[in-house]
Amino acid sequence: MKPVVAVVGASTDRRKFGNRAVRAFARQGYDVKPVHPSLAQVEGFAAYPSVAAIAGPIDIVTMYVPPAIGETLLADIAAKAPRELWINPGAESSSLLAHAEALGLRPIVACSIIGIGEDPSL
Repeated sequence: MKPVVAVVGASTDRRKFGNRAVRAFARQGYDVKPVHPSLAQVEGFAAYPSVAAIAGPIDIVTMYVPPAIGETLLADIAAKAPRELWINPGAESSSLLAHAEALGLRPIVACSIIGIGEDPSL
């Protein structure tokens, strides 16, 4: 079974990292679940309005949203108990990280695209 990754802040704009992450994780064989409140699909994958809307377990959550938005999503993410939570450059703040840790999450502050061995410029 393929690991499930939720890409929070997925985008249809191929220049944005929220889109590049969808494509990178797909190339690496992940079951990609784009998360965006108003998109029906991203790169051919059905999109979800929230992490909570994804049925079943999630192995990895990778965030591409501003810290103030990301912080409001942490309770839903914690409820899914992902194995990994990646906070990508620009999505981090000391408040978000403290909140994530208080919820029992152990955030990884780094580029998840590089983390899976892909080039983020693609």
